[in-house]
Amino acid sequence: MSDTAAHPPAAVTLALPDQAATEALAVRLAALLRAGDVVALGGDLGAGKTTLARALIRAAAGAELEVPSPTFTLVQSYEVPVGTIWHFDLYRLSGPDEVIELGWDEARAGGIVLVEWPGRLGPLLPPDRLEIALGFGDAVDARIARLAGHGIWAARLPALVE
Repeated sequence: MSDTAAHPPAAVTLALPDQAATEALAVRLAALLRAGDVVALGGDLGAGKTTLARALIRAAAGAELEVPSPTFTLVQSYEVPVGTIWHFDLYRLSGPDEVIELGWDEARAGGIVLVEWPGRLGPLLPPDRLEIALGFGDAVDARIARLAGHGIWAARLPALVE
């Protein structure tokens, strides 16, 4: 039986009342990441995907790094103590074939992948992944995070939200 079959998807919704709460979620997630992980960041434009990714990368690095949005470069990579984090922003891609040219296979071979707009991956979206969908909350900086652990992430999700 595969890991995916052994762990059906698990899901939880978190209220993030402000940007500090979003960043705290990123810090908890950074502590759980290991080589081969994929974190799929979805949600509306401006909902905080890049904010969460920046905080996660900085926490994983243990330093206040410059973390530009990969909106125009499409991908950035960062060497951190747990390995290489690849941050993809697929908003401007028209289909999954284009992500291969950006180093997708290399990133998946042993890195940690953060991917904004994961729906653009189509069949390349791996079965073992953590999905985080961010939505707007009631206050200006408030967000709602819907987390879904697929495959091996189903068992790891509780450690993220405790």
